[in-house]
Amino acid sequence: MNNLEFAIKMELDGQKYYLEQANKNKSNWLNRVFLLLAEAEMEHASLLRKRLNDEDYTLSNTKISEIKSVFHGLKDYKASEIRETTQLDVYRLAVDIEEKSIKLYEDMLKEATNDNDKELFRFIIEEENQHLIMFDELVKMVNRPEEWVESAEFGLREDY
Repeated sequence: MNNLEFAIKMELDGQKYYLEQANKNKSNWLNRVFLLLAEAEMEHASLLRKRLNDEDYTLSNTKISEIKSVFHGLKDYKASEIRETTQLDVYRLAVDIEEKSIKLYEDMLKEATNDNDKELFRFIIEEENQHLIMFDELVKMVNRPEEWVESAEFGLREDY
């Protein structure tokens, strides 16, 4: 299996994971986030498959802005509504998945010899970075109540 085939498999595995999480979160706002991420992973797999088969492809940003818009509505939710140990584990695993994806694409970018491949890998790295930032923010958001309650009167805390 070459790097492109491995990357396609990794994207499809990511899509499967995000669809499973969307299914588990049907009753809350995370459902839409996970569905958008699953769609992005599917689009990445499609781009990579086209590259593997030497087919033409067009790079277009996925719906990261839609994911960001979901977070603007978070003020309507209480931390207890989204704070479950299993949810935090999901977010941390997603961070790990995205970090591994970024590392793989950075390695592939270093090995790329033509400009089209370099452009494709840079594009996917940027998209995966957006996913990583989102999950990092979710981890922070879920952990913040613990930090504040633990020692609210001591030290400075950043606003949120």
